Amino acid sequence: MLPIRRFNKIHEQVLLSQTFSFISGWLIVALMPLLVLQQMGRTDTGTMHAFYISCLAFILTNYGVKHLLQAYPGGKSLILLTTQVFSSYALIFFIFLFLRFEFSRLFFITSGALAFVWFFIEYKIFIAYKSTKLAVINKGFSKEILNLKNLKGVRINVLHNLNLNDKRYDGIVADFNTLTPDEERFLTRCALKSIPVYNAKNIYESISGRVRINHMSENNIGALLPSPALERIKSLMDCAFIIITAPIVIPLCLITALAIRLESPGPVIYTQTRIGKGNQPFTIYKFRSMRFDVDAPQQFAGEADPRITRIGKFIRKTRIDELPQFFNILKGDMSLIGPRPEQPDFVKEFDEKIPFYSYRHVVKPGITGWAQVRQGYAADVNETQVKIEHDFYYIKNYSLQLDIFIILLTIRTVLTGFGAR
Repeated sequence: MLPIRRFNKIHEQVLLSQTFSFISGWLIVALMPLLVLQQMGRTDTGTMHAFYISCLAFILTNYGVKHLLQAYPGGKSLILLTTQVFSSYALIFFIFLFLRFEFSRLFFITSGALAFVWFFIEYKIFIAYKSTKLAVINKGFSKEILNLKNLKGVRINVLHNLNLNDKRYDGIVADFNTLTPDEERFLTRCALKSIPVYNAKNIYESISGRVRINHMSENNIGALLPSPALERIKSLMDCAFIIITAPIVIPLCLITALAIRLESPGPVIYTQTRIGKGNQPFTIYKFRSMRFDVDAPQQFAGEADPRITRIGKFIRKTRIDELPQFFNILKGDMSLIGPRPEQPDFVKEFDEKIPFYSYRHVVKPGITGWAQVRQGYAADVNETQVKIEHDFYYIKNYSLQLDIFIILLTIRTVLTGFGAR
């Protein structure tokens, strides 16, 4: 997360602070509806309970939204923001509904609607005033600086001389491998003025959500090895999720299987060999989305692939075709979240063309993952190179918090059909 450091005036620090934002939002989302009802003389026990629950939902949503906007690449998305707000309020609503807790549904829904309005306004303010502004030391021959110039999601000003010209920035970025003595002295002066100094490579990873590795020396020792304890926790959570969602998933699978069988001949479930953790092969299960051809060669599916059936187009867009992979998770071959497993022929080809390709196999493959929600499907070697960089970012930043973020992005993907083929 890149801190916003350029606001050093008192009124800027107050009006753009998270504390002021939280209090303002709470007043609008939770307290204002309560005061209106009190003026109308319509408050009762259910209303007060709804007020307390709305406060809890707002706190949860505010925490999640701040992480979306600041912690991860791609967080600055209106669709993703809407998904976060809806998910938080829906979770609180159904928890207290399940517990048979008495509260005013109308009050809570009204508060939720106001939350959408408030966070939309805050999002616009964030984009307009609180996006990170960086100064970059101009290095036309530096690959790291060139990569940084092409990124979106941050305001970058290139310094053509070692002078900030009294402009305020959240940080100074440079390629630490190419610094001259004058540039080092300039960066030291910036640090003494409390202006953060960043390495261009680290900033690139933070903004793009990609880790570029072309040589062994570029990888910190153990940086791409996940925690065994976290992997065990993830496996338990995966199994718990499958059990909890079974009453919804099983009927959906039965309906999908019937629709596939009625549209075209052939097996309902499509099996294929994929490469998983430790470069070990396993059999993956998917709902068949194409006309059945046992002799078809391994190849990427294009967006307008004529082999895809009408039902297949729908289940691929909504990712329903991936549901049989819940069985792969129970078998221990896969996880809910991780790099997508590839076919053996592709793994062999990419391993020869892309350095460190097989490094993505240090974790279990997943049904959804960082590369899928950030990029979509890869159709050639160049796109696969970008996909691998996303996979490396996921492995390097392996955490439950990042997994939750990927789940929200997956919901957005299902709703928008992003990256479907």
